[in-house]
Amino acid sequence: MINEHTFIFLGDSYTIGESVEMNQNFPFQLIKKIERASGKKFEPTIIAKTGWTTGELIENIKLKNINDQFDFATLLIGVNNQYRRMDIDIYKKEFEFLLQKAIAYGKDVSHVFVISIPDWGCTPFAKDRDQQKIRQEIDAYNQINKDISSKYTCNYIEITSGGRIRCNAAKFLADDGLHPSSAEYDIWSDAILSMLLSKKLI
Repeated sequence: MINEHTFIFLGDSYTIGESVEMNQNFPFQLIKKIERASGKKFEPTIIAKTGWTTGELIENIKLKNINDQFDFATLLIGVNNQYRRMDIDIYKKEFEFLLQKAIAYGKDVSHVFVISIPDWGCTPFAKDRDQQKIRQEIDAYNQINKDISSKYTCNYIEITSGGRIRCNAAKFLADDGLHPSSAEYDIWSDAILSMLLSKKLI
């Protein structure tokens, strides 16, 4: 019998995979790749929904009352805080709480992966908005999550800069012109897998 391992994914539309099939979001693509690379069976748990802010993710984690421990955890959250023009200090406080929660879920800080927030401002969806302002705000949010990740010595996956290069190519965009396609999620999952393998975590 194959031992089953667990992976929890915390986030928003970028984690649930808005506008792509469920099996094409980055969590499911990553699980398939890990299983092929390791020969181990992994069971994903996803706590994410389109539109969630850090506060809404915290509320729903509390509602679900999950006290299990997982082999690995990812955290990608904050774009909706920026989109709703919330106070960035709220993000700083709530992101740190969420990272502490992800660490508590995981076996060790080395098993926790923070993913940078993509820049939706460079997508066709944002063509009539102040794209430079969005870029600057996303950078500010990512500086916060990067600094806090460093403070806790968690793994940090920077996908924003590459996404900015690809974000106007139809291949890497979902049909809504805003969210990533399965091809973009493939790149994200490759980056996480590469780190898992390089650190011999699987």
